[in-house]
Amino acid sequence: MYLRPYWIPRDAPPDAFPELCFALSEPNGLLAAGGDLEPQRLLVAYRRGIFPWFSEGQPVLWWSPDPRAVLLPQEIKVSRSLRKTLRRGIFQITQDTAFGDVIRGCASPRPNDMGTWITEEMVEAYCRLHSMGYAHSVECWHEGELVGGLYGVALGQVFFGESMFSRMSDASKVALVRLRELGFELIDCQVPNDHLASLGAREIPREDFTRLLDRWCVAPGAIGFPQRVEGSG
Repeated sequence: MYLRPYWIPRDAPPDAFPELCFALSEPNGLLAAGGDLEPQRLLVAYRRGIFPWFSEGQPVLWWSPDPRAVLLPQEIKVSRSLRKTLRRGIFQITQDTAFGDVIRGCASPRPNDMGTWITEEMVEAYCRLHSMGYAHSVECWHEGELVGGLYGVALGQVFFGESMFSRMSDASKVALVRLRELGFELIDCQVPNDHLASLGAREIPREDFTRLLDRWCVAPGAIGFPQRVEGSG
């Protein structure tokens, strides 16, 4: 039997998501379609363990895969070569100084890519979240040029990573290591890949992931960003 995801009308309230148990197993985690990328809907989604991921020409697709790829900051693997890069200090790291440039860097075409899921609609939505103090970036600079970085959404002590990019070897990894220093308890990686696994990411059951959100999304904001807990503004 062909199963379809739950449909969310654009005028539905921000919390109009089905329970996570209704997410499809194939494709893994597809929960709902439709709605919009307005800030309150996005914040409700992240707090519940749901994120948007879709391509140009598709409706907004909402996902909550099981298992979930996560990274505990204290488990980030720093290889010998990365440790050497950090010691050399060839990169300058900043936070929230070039959010728009970082998200567009993440959206830029990469070798062997068929396209990007970071559509202009997504760029605009996350720039709005950034202006509200929820979406954040870490920038990696070399000789005054932006050469890598990452962005995501921060709620309490959880950083929901969205994407990263690198124009120099180790640039995005150095940005990720910075997250370890900012007081987060959990970094959401959404879905696994070899690159994240090499940095220490692992998969946990969705039920465990949502329990961690209940624990850490209501905690005070992490040290490095002027965060808000959902519903505080």
